[in-house]
Amino acid sequence: MPITISQINTAEVLRCMGCPPEKADGVLTAQVESCARELLAAARPRWSWRAAEIALEADGVRLAGGLLLPGKDLRTHLAGCERAVLFCATLGAEADALIRRTERLDMAKALILDCCASAAVEEVCDRIEAELQEKFPGCSFPFRYSPGYGDLPLEVQGPLLDLLDAPRRAGLCATASHLLTPRKSVTAILGVSSGEIEKKKRSCLGCPAQGSCQYRKAGGHCGIS
Repeated sequence: MPITISQINTAEVLRCMGCPPEKADGVLTAQVESCARELLAAARPRWSWRAAEIALEADGVRLAGGLLLPGKDLRTHLAGCERAVLFCATLGAEADALIRRTERLDMAKALILDCCASAAVEEVCDRIEAELQEKFPGCSFPFRYSPGYGDLPLEVQGPLLDLLDAPRRAGLCATASHLLTPRKSVTAILGVSSGEIEKKKRSCLGCPAQGSCQYRKAGGHCGIS
């Protein structure tokens, strides 16, 4: 399904580059804005979704139909939810191709484009999440949760894409090493509760990159918490 975005949050791009937005000078900001426009012109966002009832089990979360999403972190995260919405999103192969072409000519610009793409796919996911929440009026939602976060392994990428018919509907696949292709893509799980649930925030404490995070080493954060 198509979705469009018309702008990219330059502050998020700068954070992705390891530069606190308040420390960016006019030259760098102008470079980011130029790359953002170029990336937006190349991107062709697509996505797919489906909802499933869930059961919390000792080893993780079981989707109706049988797939187990293993790990205690997701099970804790979805406590109080009766359903989950699964979705995937991608900027498309065109965004990847733009970054690869630029790498051969200007690595500094390619880095900015790569960070623009990371911010853009998060913006796409924000739009998708808002659209999906409208389909469940009166419900509550913890933040979306992706493979690789906490103890949810990347190995579930392929099964999730199969459930979403992602290769056909979004042109999105997983490699043998469980990485998504096109590269600027996301799979996510959004819990749905018919009642009130505890508000949760993504935080450094639960992040799998906590020990090696470049943002924390620089005294900042990635902006998700």
